[in-house]
Amino acid sequence: MSTEVRQMFSSIATRYDVTNEVLSFGVHRLWRRAAVRLSGAREGSAVLDCATGTGDLALAFKRKVGTSGRVVGTDFCKEMLDSAPAKAAREGLQVEFQVADAMDLPFADNSFDVASIAFGIRNVDDPVKCLKEMARVVRPGGRVVVLEFGQPTGLFGALFRAYSKVVMPTIGGLLTGNRAAYEYLPRTSAAFPAGDKFLSLMDQAGAYQERVAHPMMFGTSYVYVGTVR
Repeated sequence: MSTEVRQMFSSIATRYDVTNEVLSFGVHRLWRRAAVRLSGAREGSAVLDCATGTGDLALAFKRKVGTSGRVVGTDFCKEMLDSAPAKAAREGLQVEFQVADAMDLPFADNSFDVASIAFGIRNVDDPVKCLKEMARVVRPGGRVVVLEFGQPTGLFGALFRAYSKVVMPTIGGLLTGNRAAYEYLPRTSAAFPAGDKFLSLMDQAGAYQERVAHPMMFGTSYVYVGTVR
């Protein structure tokens, strides 16, 4: 799956930001702010953002940790990362970016206070291995934060599923030229474990002394926070 996902993201990289903004109506910004707040990151913290894409969550963390803090953004798709350094430079933020696989991170144990991944863990080959690896590079008592889509229920859930199946592929295809990518993304989010089911994956990782799920917008997304053993 990794090779196919990498090629897919490579094909939509240059239009990813504008498409994301249109399809989410800007709500993704609120979700990222929630992830930063719930992470416990503070001035001077060291943060690793996995599957950082074009760097938006990494930049949000950098604003939080300040000049005395360190933020590293990694992604396994080089093309997604290509625009991130310039984006950081425009805001006067110093963030390190490098190509790396979230399941095999090139960092020593206990290197960071926080590790995060936003809308990326469902795309890795082994989510439990990813959760273990992220915890490995975080110091004991630090936090791993996962922002991922959920499956809302009720009337809102029905509307969201219709939007995901019909509107997202149509608009995403028009804006990026790759309709298949925007069929894949909502399909994988609908099938990926959410809420308590995702917490069970964190339990399987065996790396967390505490973990909690914070639903956003009726369960459309969740911020999962695990405290590392």
